[in-house]
Amino acid sequence: MESLLVIDGNSILNRAYYGVRTLTTKDGLPTNAVFGFLNILKKHIDALAPTRIICAFDRKGPTFRHRMYDGYKATRRKMPEELAIQLPYARRAAEALGCRVIAVEGYEADDVLGTAAAQAEAEGTRVFLLTGDRDSLQLLSPLTSVILIKNKEDVLYTPDSFEAEYGVTPSQYVDVKALMGDASDNIPGVPGIGEKTAFPLIARAGSLDGVYADVDALGLSRSAHDKLLAGRDSAYLSKKLATICREAPLGEEEIPAHYDPARLDELFRELEFTQLRARFHLDETPAAAAPAPEIPVFTPYDPAEALPEGEPLCIAMTADGSGALVCGEVCRTFGGADEIAAALAAHPVVCHDYKSLLRRLGAKAQPACAFDTMLAAYLLSPGEGTYPLSRTVFSFLGLEDYPDGAEAAAYLIARLAPIQRQKLEEDGMLRLLFEIEIPLAAVLADMEEAGFRLDAEGLHAYISELEEAAEELRLRVYDAAGIEFNLNSPKQLGEVLFERLGLPASKKTHTGYATDADTLSRLRPYHPIIADILDYRQLVKLIGTYGDNLIAMAGPDGRIRSTFNQTGTATGRLSSADPNMQNIPVRGELGREMRKYFVASDDEHVLLDADYSQIELRLLAALSGDENMQRVFREGGDIHRSTAAEVFRVAPEAVTPELRLRAKAVNFGIVYGIGEYSLSQDLNITRRQAGAYIRSYFDAYPKIEAFLRQCVENARRDGYTTTYFGRRRRIPELASSNHNLRAFGERAAMNSPIQGTAADVIKIAMIRTHRALREAGLDARLILQVHDELILEVSRKDAEAAARLLREAMEGAVSLDVPLTVEVSSGASWFEAKH
Repeated sequence: MESLLVIDGNSILNRAYYGVRTLTTKDGLPTNAVFGFLNILKKHIDALAPTRIICAFDRKGPTFRHRMYDGYKATRRKMPEELAIQLPYARRAAEALGCRVIAVEGYEADDVLGTAAAQAEAEGTRVFLLTGDRDSLQLLSPLTSVILIKNKEDVLYTPDSFEAEYGVTPSQYVDVKALMGDASDNIPGVPGIGEKTAFPLIARAGSLDGVYADVDALGLSRSAHDKLLAGRDSAYLSKKLATICREAPLGEEEIPAHYDPARLDELFRELEFTQLRARFHLDETPAAAAPAPEIPVFTPYDPAEALPEGEPLCIAMTADGSGALVCGEVCRTFGGADEIAAALAAHPVVCHDYKSLLRRLGAKAQPACAFDTMLAAYLLSPGEGTYPLSRTVFSFLGLEDYPDGAEAAAYLIARLAPIQRQKLEEDGMLRLLFEIEIPLAAVLADMEEAGFRLDAEGLHAYISELEEAAEELRLRVYDAAGIEFNLNSPKQLGEVLFERLGLPASKKTHTGYATDADTLSRLRPYHPIIADILDYRQLVKLIGTYGDNLIAMAGPDGRIRSTFNQTGTATGRLSSADPNMQNIPVRGELGREMRKYFVASDDEHVLLDADYSQIELRLLAALSGDENMQRVFREGGDIHRSTAAEVFRVAPEAVTPELRLRAKAVNFGIVYGIGEYSLSQDLNITRRQAGAYIRSYFDAYPKIEAFLRQCVENARRDGYTTTYFGRRRRIPELASSNHNLRAFGERAAMNSPIQGTAADVIKIAMIRTHRALREAGLDARLILQVHDELILEVSRKDAEAAARLLREAMEGAVSLDVPLTVEVSSGASWFEAKH
């Protein structure tokens, strides 16, 4: 049977860019996206052996969707320059691999996928769509499957598997998106209706038309009922925006695409892909590819069988709890955590993702960890975001093809560990793994299990108040403008502000006037409508981000359980997701109010909030050795007031709040390598004034300038920066021929040692706090970390003792030439504890 593979080029390239560590040629040309793109295409072309291949790319310029709704994709960030540079190379790579490359003006790559699939289905051809975008799932049919690229493993979807997972048919998926919208594409949907409401609604009503045929008959809450009625027009617009066009003008294929090794060879030489040459059979005498591993024979585990004494268990577990282990020469499978629990109590484990293993085992076993190949891969190559075992095996063993299953995973983990251990030892990061990252994984597992109680009823009432306030603001804006318009449309808003009201505008482009927050903030003095628009935007963002979606994330016990990502940043900082607790607002009265609804478990418990005071500036003083700044901290002075006195040449007692605020901007700007232009924008001053401030700052703290310069020189020489604890971060941008990339690299080289050390310090503090609370036997547990802040939930009777231990653990995390100071407060809610 004829088969067609249609590749979503932009989607695959984008995933490769964020999924592959930074790679550059010797001249500094970024190549990581093309490298990953080639590997992904090769893998699937080899597996499917299609008779034809199409690779679709987006074209610059507006599409029919932009003409339909000028807010379409308006919130999407501009493509990074390092990725945009690689687009032409990706097209060349696709063509050399035998793809017919198609980009149609006025349409998106999705529309090419949809049209190509429709045409092939009409001919009875089997179709495979390769993409990282779930939008293409609407194209599933008996002849068309979707291979969805995911972080850990790719998933092949058919209509049956899609319906089993999502509870709706592929054709109904667009109706779901019509209700819930799509933040990545700025498709509005129905405001206030999220994923957990949209899927059941469409499953029950059958379609969007079915929902609106009789909203009263759906048995919804008053709030959801009213939102649906108010958002009807938005829902139908959203459906049009989300529907993939299947009639795009693809044109005729004049010359069949074919595999062209000569063109591929030329590209590989240009991009210096020497290690890919053998895999793509480009060498006359190719180096032998790493042979597929011979997985030993695994036999069922017998709990009565003694395992080699003192040997760690190399273990891999599946989602259902079964798995495999390698212990010396012993290779066994097991059926569940209960079966292996006794062995885990007696042997430390070698695994890939210790935190996930602990969560999977739960109360059945909590083994010690002898090595974590995922965390080792992160330390050796930070900045890749995720570290699935498959990629780690390819990076360190050169293996891409090996059998699926826990047996192969356990065997490969056993092979990986000694190689990674040696590399960590060579790079001076073994202590970082064993004393920080592995112990932290156990702490994070407990924190994820604990969660944070949400006052869902209180939050729902607050969101209702915000919705009323937003509606009042919307009407006030219409009144001031003298016309009703789509307040969420940048184009219409620009026309109202700059053409109808005559406010001073920056130059108009083909997409309209700029109406971003910075632009509007500068217009505040010109018209009262601006303040209302900014307030309206803030309310809409709060409602959309922290409304019903956040409430739906709470478990049956009312607790929100965020997932902490230990490998998500190049600097070592933690991140969180589902929800992102680090994004709970801290600025603005309305945003801070959200913290009122994160509460202690009951009246017998309170929250303790501990925050490092100016940790990055203290680390800057310590690592630079600047005596002037160190003296301020050792004497307990106000660093911002002292800096203001030095920079602005006034006596400390003459420093005004405004001068102190400016000095604060300079202090923190210096840590992040701020330049004259950025500082002038932050403080609304001239570049000359900003330059004078920076010069005065370095005059006051001379060793800081020398330290920052040395950080850049070291990174340029070594290719990486190093924290106080030995954590490395590669900065290839410093070798780039592109000025903007080099400037970014210089800023990263200045900031990474400080921010990375701060990340290490808070991790050590978390480990010390977790251990101290357990040893003291207190009714207290660590439930959240947000940058330099830790939050404990503790019984009232143990609050004083827990606060003392918390302060000691944080302030004693590291010994430096300046003290680390911590502020601890308590309250029934996060808001009370923080204020």
